[in-house]
Amino acid sequence: MTATAAAPARPAAAAPLRVTWVQPEDLIGHELRQAAEDGRDAAEIARRWRAAGGTTAPGRAGASPGPADPALRALAGALLDELALLPCPSAADEPTELTAIRREWAPWPGDGGPGPGGGVPAARLEAAWLGRAAGCLLGKPVEKLPLDGIRALARATGNWPLTGYFTEAGLDPAVAARHPWNRRSRATSLAGNIDGMPEDDDLDHPLLGLLLLERHGPGFTTADVARLWLDELPAGRTFTAERLAYRNLLDGIEPPHTARYRNPFREWIGAQIRADVHGWTHPGDPAAAAAQVWRDATLSHTANGVYAAMFVAAALAAAAGGTEVHGALRAGLAVLPARSRLARAVRRGIALARDEPTGTPAGFATVVDRLHGAYGHHHWVHAVPNAALLAAALTHADGDFSGSICRVVSGGWDTDSNGATAGSLTGLLAGSPGALPARWTAPLRNRLASSVRGLDGIGFDALAARTAALVVPGTPGTPAHRTKAPAP
Repeated sequence: MTATAAAPARPAAAAPLRVTWVQPEDLIGHELRQAAEDGRDAAEIARRWRAAGGTTAPGRAGASPGPADPALRALAGALLDELALLPCPSAADEPTELTAIRREWAPWPGDGGPGPGGGVPAARLEAAWLGRAAGCLLGKPVEKLPLDGIRALARATGNWPLTGYFTEAGLDPAVAARHPWNRRSRATSLAGNIDGMPEDDDLDHPLLGLLLLERHGPGFTTADVARLWLDELPAGRTFTAERLAYRNLLDGIEPPHTARYRNPFREWIGAQIRADVHGWTHPGDPAAAAAQVWRDATLSHTANGVYAAMFVAAALAAAAGGTEVHGALRAGLAVLPARSRLARAVRRGIALARDEPTGTPAGFATVVDRLHGAYGHHHWVHAVPNAALLAAALTHADGDFSGSICRVVSGGWDTDSNGATAGSLTGLLAGSPGALPARWTAPLRNRLASSVRGLDGIGFDALAARTAALVVPGTPGTPAHRTKAPAP
């Protein structure tokens, strides 16, 4: 017999590359949803898109399964440009320009803590960094999961209401199959496998904020933020509005147009996760913190997306200056246009939390259900529903660290981002690392993973020392730096 060589195995067909958050055929659905939220009449554009075979936006993923044909992709781009030209009825109540936002500010009687000036002890800042990390880590394995999935996983493992990191110990395989953990986080973010703080954009961006202030000081420009991203932030570590702003920079589009051009995510939560360092370094001066973060946020966001960052920066500044959680929330509301959707959502979250009669974690589930009933039509990353949930959790837990991060993560939507912000504020209020329960901080091992150059593996104590060096002395008694919050 004549031997014959075995035929080489054919390589498996490669899955199509789907770069998330940038494909025009996916962006158009998100922009149509944004138009409905801000009051633009996009019915005719939506009809043309559907008639051509276009689909709605992916529900939770960043890209649809496969690419559109070239003609449909070209149509998507053209329709995005048409949508940008539609008149926006909400624009008068939701300006992006800082001068217009500031016109709504009024003298503030000082109920948000001591006036500007003074430092923030490194121990308080370390607790804030640790709190941000722990809250983020709590939310990581259930990011993108719907509310019923979060509740099912927690109940199935005896962790409901939440009291600690999620675990799969004892998890029924049937429940796990119905509600799979976040794929990227399962190996690093469940109790039993946490070994230091894994990388997350909710920590990468505060690191970039630290570098921004170290290099340029509080007088940085939006262009400085853009250059920092291009120098230090890998494009693959950007998401939603940040990814589109990054793409726009590479296409030669300059700020603030980077936030607007074909960017349907401009009112999502991304700018909020960049607010912490701006707030921490302005103790007792919420207005200055809000004005500073505005220059950062407008690289990628507009209107309610910018307001979310200003709200958090102002609340953190008030907390750094000595106020308690409710005064911090009032300070955050003070820097928002009162008729904006985000301000209304924050007031609703606070009111629902105050009205819940039990004050217990179990009782908070009813607050969450009401918020989902009111805002469930939004994408899970949009700033408006997440701000309402954040304000409700902080109010209901009365600023307690564990209570705040567990309530906000148990409420769904952007679990890791909300957990991070709640942890940052309540960690700051706790005052020192030792005031935070060890079950949250010990697994972090004083180590943070990051793709930001030179900061991978840095300790939270080192971050606190560097942040403390950036605290800005204030100007006590300057009316322009004082704001009064509208009544919730």
